[in-house]
Amino acid sequence: MKKENVQKVIWFVKHYPVPVLALIGLAIGGVLQITHEDQAGKITWFVTLVGGGIPVVWQTVKEILHKHFVADIVAMLAIIVSIVLNDAFPGVIIVLMQSGGKALEDYAFRRASSSLDNLLSRAPRIAHRKIDHDMEEIQVSQINIGDILVIRPGDLIPVDGEIISLQAHIDESSLTGEPLPKTKIIGEKVFSGTVNNGNVFEIKATKKSDESQYSKIVNMVKKAQQEKAPIQRLADKYAVWFTPITLAASTAGWLVTNNFETVLSVLVVATPCSLIFATPVAIISGINRAAKSGIIIKTGAAIEQVAKTQVAVFDKTGTITFGTPVVERIISFDGTPCDEILLKAASLEQLSSHPIASTIIQKGKEKFEKLLEPENFREISGAGVEGRVDAVHVMVGAPSIFENLGADIFNNVSYESDKLKPEGRMVAFVALDGKLSGAIMFGEEIRPDVSIMMQELKTIGIKKTVLLTGDIKNNAKNIAHQVGITDYEAELVPEEKVIAVKKLRQEYENVVMVGDGINDAPALAASTVGIAMGARGTAISAEAADVVLLEDSISKVANTIQIGRRTISVVKQSIFVGLGGSFFFMAIAMFGHLPPAIGALLQEVLDVSVILNALRAR
Repeated sequence: MKKENVQKVIWFVKHYPVPVLALIGLAIGGVLQITHEDQAGKITWFVTLVGGGIPVVWQTVKEILHKHFVADIVAMLAIIVSIVLNDAFPGVIIVLMQSGGKALEDYAFRRASSSLDNLLSRAPRIAHRKIDHDMEEIQVSQINIGDILVIRPGDLIPVDGEIISLQAHIDESSLTGEPLPKTKIIGEKVFSGTVNNGNVFEIKATKKSDESQYSKIVNMVKKAQQEKAPIQRLADKYAVWFTPITLAASTAGWLVTNNFETVLSVLVVATPCSLIFATPVAIISGINRAAKSGIIIKTGAAIEQVAKTQVAVFDKTGTITFGTPVVERIISFDGTPCDEILLKAASLEQLSSHPIASTIIQKGKEKFEKLLEPENFREISGAGVEGRVDAVHVMVGAPSIFENLGADIFNNVSYESDKLKPEGRMVAFVALDGKLSGAIMFGEEIRPDVSIMMQELKTIGIKKTVLLTGDIKNNAKNIAHQVGITDYEAELVPEEKVIAVKKLRQEYENVVMVGDGINDAPALAASTVGIAMGARGTAISAEAADVVLLEDSISKVANTIQIGRRTISVVKQSIFVGLGGSFFFMAIAMFGHLPPAIGALLQEVLDVSVILNALRAR
């Protein structure tokens, strides 16, 4: 046996000694019985029953004391009666099934959770502190107010601070929901968890890590998770009515036969192994099936709850859209061809460090084989750029950089330009040889599979879809309309997203929330089932969510719900088959026609059939 396998066996024995004891004791007792050492075999089984049964009974008693009506009550009673009647074999079978079912449930949880390790490395953990002319790498927790921190390209900003460099380009989409990067200048605030989308810059820490924006959101996530009501196991829901029926059948059997062996027989065949095994086996199968599709479902409770989804809530930036700006359209104000406006602007932007420049350049390269070479390039801090392209003076940027061209520069602009502001788009104006010639309008690229997925959600019975975003109202309205989302709320901070989700839960109970950013994490935790876009999302959203999509595809949301529904359908089939068989055997046992040992073996046959059916969830 390989060393790795040996370590797994040792780990299992250490963490789950009861099923191991039950299996070994059952096997040794069986061998002794076969070799005609009957008494020794019975003693072995009895010792195994007491040693393994007491932990099982105590665990069930603790659940009852905490007012949890669980499916394990009948099994507990069967173990106790087996000990009292000194009929150990059926009791050992029950111990093995009971403890084995628990091990299976835990395995399902570990299997899902272990797939998330690579996602949790994105939280701000280290920082680069500047001391005199040196720079040291420190833990985020070591940052003090007033420290000078160096933020390199692509770095997460570790704590809230104030920019002390001339300017910085910040991607705040994961925090605010706004898709376009921001240019900030000296003295402006930056927040932990946002990303440096430009060159190196420096900040002065204004808050410690535990007081920064990222930490506040982490605390909101913890609070939302603590407020979640515990999920009742599917098996326990059926046990609420099955257990009283079993106790009534046991009492009736004793009255009919006046024999306590009959009580044990009824309890043994009624031990709801179909409830104990059907759920974890099907859940493991469903989780494995989801994992093959790039969907990580963390718990069995999540797969049960996602199957009952009534409302699907979506973040916008990075979830419904890709979260990066694209050139949406080009507008000409004076008759200049739009292609010429794009060529001149894209050629000039080749020397710019502004994050939006790459978007214009990409569009230019898609349209033209080769861009032109700019001359006399000058970057106007935080506002735009200017230079010469093909002997034409070109200016690209915000309205403020055109002020020197005259106060009436916009007076002769066509009415179409008035639509720019109401639509809430980011716009770069373009002037050629001192004349405002046009504008480049930016938007968000919607994921191509969103509209189809919305139709799928409607087809499978989702009652309502909602868009929650920190972006402006007009953008939210446009995106929701384009993809077929029925309701939207805009300009929300993280706390307001949580409130919106809680309101939906009061009305619909089972609400799925899908998001990717830091600002989505509290709402993910507050929803019935949170689904995080893990491929490009933040670590905290993946940690707060119950389900993580490892592939960057929103269509996986519909797949997740469908997998959940099929899994629970298989669980219920297995439960009904198992309970039906138990009722049939109980009817025979009530009249004294089924010895406890034979009943235990028949229950095992029933368990195997239930497990085989539950495996169909794969």
